[in-house]
Amino acid sequence: MAEGGPPRLGHPRRIGGDGVPDIFCADEQNDVELDSPRWARLAETVLLAEGVRGAAELSLMFVSEAAIAELNESFMGVSGPTDVLAFPIDGPNGLGTEAEVIAGPPGGGRGPDRAPIDVGDLPLLLGDVVVCPAVAVRQAPSHAGTLDDELALLVVHGILHVLGFDHDEPDEAATMRARERALLEQLHWEAPAPEGFRQEHVE
Repeated sequence: MAEGGPPRLGHPRRIGGDGVPDIFCADEQNDVELDSPRWARLAETVLLAEGVRGAAELSLMFVSEAAIAELNESFMGVSGPTDVLAFPIDGPNGLGTEAEVIAGPPGGGRGPDRAPIDVGDLPLLLGDVVVCPAVAVRQAPSHAGTLDDELALLVVHGILHVLGFDHDEPDEAATMRARERALLEQLHWEAPAPEGFRQEHVE
């Protein structure tokens, strides 16, 4: 499992303007038949469980091996396809640059009829999660167990990366795995994890 973008520090700002979290879900592959609305619902419930409120926006995309391999090469410098990539919105904490973006160029004006923009009213742009179902099919038997559980794990894993979780260090990895499992038990299985469920890849 891989993530894109700079290292994440601290905790992201998780309150958007008025509204509710919005998931843009796109199925851009033909290898595996998917129930996109179902995965969008899982993504939304994960955001809510992680304390995201207001008009937050997240993109969840399912792509082909060729597409994710291109992204993996371009952004991670790694050849070949991977299972999931996460791209938090820019800034060292992923979500701290709204004021810089809306300020405009130095000396610029808003025009005579434009009121000042309230950053608190803007949607919270979380980032993108990109999943490759074809890779999920191959690795499911030795990883999560079933394709359904594999896709759920990849969606949750990617969203946690977008929200600032990481697994570069052993303590970070343990925290992230524990949170993944808790979210899956609460929102995907609504029961304890099935026997044989595995979060780590076999080396």
